[in-house]
Amino acid sequence: MASEPTVESPAIPAAPMRPVRWYNLIIYGSNDILGAGSMAVISTWILIFYTSFCGLSAAQATMIFGVARLLDAFTSPLIGHLSDNLGRTWLGRTFGRRRFFILAAIPLLPSFAIMWVAGQGFWYYLVTYVLFEMVYAMEIIPYETLASEMATDYRTKAKFAGARILLGQCSAIAAAFLPGQLINYLGPDSPQTFLYMGIIFSALFMAAAGLLYAFSWERQRPPELEEAEAAARPSLGAAFAALYMNLFSTLRIRAFRLHLGMYLGGYISQDIYNAAFTYFVIFALAGSTTIVANLVGVTYVVQLIAVALAINFALRMSPSAAYRLAAGSFAIGVVIFLGMYWAGYTATSALFWLPVVFVGLGRGALNYIPWATYNYMADVDEIVTGRRREGAFAGVMTLVRKLSQALAVILVGQVMEASGFVPKATTQSPQTIIAIAAVLGVGTLVVLAFGVFVAARFRLNPHTHAILLDEIEHFRSGARSPTDALHAKVVEDLSGWSYDSLWGNNRVAGLSPNERPSG
Repeated sequence: MASEPTVESPAIPAAPMRPVRWYNLIIYGSNDILGAGSMAVISTWILIFYTSFCGLSAAQATMIFGVARLLDAFTSPLIGHLSDNLGRTWLGRTFGRRRFFILAAIPLLPSFAIMWVAGQGFWYYLVTYVLFEMVYAMEIIPYETLASEMATDYRTKAKFAGARILLGQCSAIAAAFLPGQLINYLGPDSPQTFLYMGIIFSALFMAAAGLLYAFSWERQRPPELEEAEAAARPSLGAAFAALYMNLFSTLRIRAFRLHLGMYLGGYISQDIYNAAFTYFVIFALAGSTTIVANLVGVTYVVQLIAVALAINFALRMSPSAAYRLAAGSFAIGVVIFLGMYWAGYTATSALFWLPVVFVGLGRGALNYIPWATYNYMADVDEIVTGRRREGAFAGVMTLVRKLSQALAVILVGQVMEASGFVPKATTQSPQTIIAIAAVLGVGTLVVLAFGVFVAARFRLNPHTHAILLDEIEHFRSGARSPTDALHAKVVEDLSGWSYDSLWGNNRVAGLSPNERPSG
């Protein structure tokens, strides 16, 4: 059945790119204060805040995540779709089709702080959490497209990814240590700790987004392309009909499917670990929120070191091999934690710094590798569709990220609820403690194993990416046969399509015959 025409931009000849300076990399990476920083705060502290300071049950707390993610299934893809197509409007031409959303989100970022007001009811926490998640998507989805807008070559994109993850890890360190310092100042039972943390991070989010807008750019788009897009503008109904078709069509790109598998393996394992770790330390290891803050903070410090190492590993060896090495380190740390728990050690033992090192090394690399490979997905898609759809991929990535984190938090919360968890209690039953330890260990390790399985099939690396770009230029020149057999094999493996079906000669993006790129 024929589908509605899509509205993504047709492929255009490569234009000279602006040089990427060191400060562009730093400012781009600093915006992950919002991406990694907010997610680190939420994954580490939100369940404890809801259940220990607000009196919500574990079921109520996890319901908040579930409702927010249902709304995300609409808002995140919509923002990605709009950012792909805003260039034809006055707003897009004036502020940038991606950067307009970043600018508009800046005054809304204090929504993060109002999430952390204690003593409110379920509906207050539901509404404030949903509000922040929508603002988060509004800023992060366009941000995730900017590396592909500002650079084309493999190494520069890798540097963008490295800057993002390195500076994101710095914000995650602050997300761990800052509550500990506030607890020491305000006392262990003060809910104001989290409110002050929210205010501080909101200010940082706004500063980072403002700098990003000022020091980023988008690819130049010829006036004739804008005019052609304006003439092809679909009706509102047609745009919405095409929206999810376009998003799900990204899953027809083999490299992106494998990339998502690696991403989910690395990030869901961390989400499960994060959600259970605070409870594990407090109730299974007789620790405190201060000890949690210190352990998590040191983990993030080690992750920062690991990201620096992973940047070199990913450039010198394949992302697949680097991923498997990182997953092994993370798994070793989790196994040591569980072994020490069963041996009767408490959180005050100096030996607990050993698994922290293994966990941090593995997690840091797992954070970097999927985002480094993500920057090349639009290139693989381009050789299939002949179009640039960074926004569609960013929408899928943000949606998957939020869904995965929500599923991890819901899993932990529901297991605790079923095992008899008591809100605001200082101790829990042995049954509840065993359940928390099981989630931390089994949940984390199973998801890691899935990621390793997928990574073994992922073959994008600097060499194959260079071949991919060569073949894209080959198609742009008007050629329709491969440069040689090796090039054909590489692009077929990355795309999952036969060579004669590439460059729009397919229905991946819903292209009608007269819309397919000619060169």
